[in-house]
Amino acid sequence: MIKSPNLVKYGLWVGLLLVFFSWAPAGQAELREQAFETTLANGLKVILLENHKAPLATFHVWYRVGSRNEEWGQTGLSHMLEHMMFKGTKKYRPEEYSRIIQENGGETNAFTTRDYTGYFATLRSDRVQVVMDLEADRMQNLNLREEDFATERQVVMEERRMRTEDDPQSFLLEQLEATAYQLQPYHWPIIGWMEDIQRFTLEDLKTYYRTYYNPANAFLVVVGDFKKEELLPRVEKTFGGIPRGEIPNPNRPTDPQQSGERRISVKKEAQLPFVVIGYHVPNLGQQESYVLEVISALLSGGKSSRLYRRLVQEKQLVLEADAENSILSRDPSLFYLYATPLPGKESADVEKALEEEIERLQKEPVENRELEKVKNQLASSFIYGQDSLYFQAVLLARYEIVQTWRAIDQYLPAIQRVTPEDIQKVARRYLNPDNRTVGTLVPLPPKEGPAPPAGPAGRGAGGPVR
Repeated sequence: MIKSPNLVKYGLWVGLLLVFFSWAPAGQAELREQAFETTLANGLKVILLENHKAPLATFHVWYRVGSRNEEWGQTGLSHMLEHMMFKGTKKYRPEEYSRIIQENGGETNAFTTRDYTGYFATLRSDRVQVVMDLEADRMQNLNLREEDFATERQVVMEERRMRTEDDPQSFLLEQLEATAYQLQPYHWPIIGWMEDIQRFTLEDLKTYYRTYYNPANAFLVVVGDFKKEELLPRVEKTFGGIPRGEIPNPNRPTDPQQSGERRISVKKEAQLPFVVIGYHVPNLGQQESYVLEVISALLSGGKSSRLYRRLVQEKQLVLEADAENSILSRDPSLFYLYATPLPGKESADVEKALEEEIERLQKEPVENRELEKVKNQLASSFIYGQDSLYFQAVLLARYEIVQTWRAIDQYLPAIQRVTPEDIQKVARRYLNPDNRTVGTLVPLPPKEGPAPPAGPAGRGAGGPVR
């Protein structure tokens, strides 16, 4: 999020962004018109976007499977399979994928989320066939061996201990989500519960691979310095012969409307308390989701935002405060408020201060000057975030997972349409006590040695993991 430097520069800054904002929708439409989509005979969707600013290409394979596709008692399979995808095929030895990409001057990684598992490599555009051959091979020929499975399971368990169980804030967030979600599979963490990781078997993983890793349940996104008419036949030749497979049922249960506030507290060794509030909200596809984007920016869009000015500067109550709206989630998600009290401050006072800021949104119309500033921040962040080939590909893919990549063009116009009345209406409807789950971290003194760091406010294991 772009931060306003100070009031002296504010007028010039907003003036420049107003010009930029008026240009942005045309730029986004051009991006949509330049992108190309086709679907191979085996069901594999291909999205190509030529970008000739550098002799590079970023090649992504995204599978429509994440922790939301798992079942009770077998959580963590999506993330575990992501690890195992680097353990070799019938043709390539373990870790040879990464070595080959590096030898060709590229970089590669992968990430598992609730809604998808993505793999990518970025390298010189004249070497893109290298990654295509590797990805097509492991889409159908993964060599899942017991010895690799046993070793990687220990790696994942240690990752869970470090990222969640030894991080008080991440642990609280995990427990809050398990309380807020009761039916839908956002209830469990992406990395999985420790007991499930210990319990699932190699045969479970093989079944999961056969079910979800096939062309009909995947898509490719390629952005970079290539010509569509030259690359597409190569894609068809490389991937077109892979058997189609079945499309698993993508639908999952969602939670009914919450009928009252839920609360949870966690006691962990920590230096400071932590407060997080989650409200059930809609995802992409409803205009209300864009209003929530604006509300999030109003509350936490830099040092001129409401939470920073009121809670950090004026009241000197918190070390940091933030808001987060997960608009690009496959299923309805949560709108989050986070805050870390300053030493000596009480969590109850912090929670009350957060409530006051929500009530202010509900009762007082946002002034036009503040609203336009926030819209400009969102517009500039949205567009500048597409400056790299990689982030262009990620944006196309994330929208494709949730709805369609073409919905990218709706973002800026939808943000521009938000009115002060919309903000009041949406805040009253969704940001109310009956629709929220409140989590509080109660710090415990260290048993021995220094206390573990509190860590930054965030989603813990909810982001890309590997």
